Amino acid sequence: MSQLAERLADDMKAALRDKDKFTLSVIRMLRSEIQYAEKESNSALKDSQVLDILGRELKKRKEALAENQRFGREQAAVALAQELEIIACYLPVPLTKEELRTLVAETIQETQAATKADFGKVMATLMPKTKGRAEGSEVSALVKEFLN
Repeated sequence: MSQLAERLADDMKAALRDKDKFTLSVIRMLRSEIQYAEKESNSALKDSQVLDILGRELKKRKEALAENQRFGREQAAVALAQELEIIACYLPVPLTKEELRTLVAETIQETQAATKADFGKVMATLMPKTKGRAEGSEVSALVKEFLN
């Protein structure tokens, strides 16, 4: 079992003890997704794989939150915002704009990229460095900006 999955299990026990039904339901949902992925792969997941699952769940909630806000469903939006907070505490701290810009500039120098044709090479080197800490679309936009 990965450290992150163990942390989820410990937090689930704490939520049970504290009778925090909302947190408990969110953690149970996350653990369910992890267990489903483990059954599909027939092996225990690594922390990086668990982070992928958590990132996917976070993205789903963000999209649902935007839709609920767009249609004026305030109660559902508040619940989703709380779920986002709970899920986010298990993910690595996101990169700031400045950190991301620095990382993109360093990677472009490292790969000696000069034109838009080198975009794929830069992204292939950069994405593992930003995995779970920055949105791919944001990284892509910055790389395009730097390569212009």
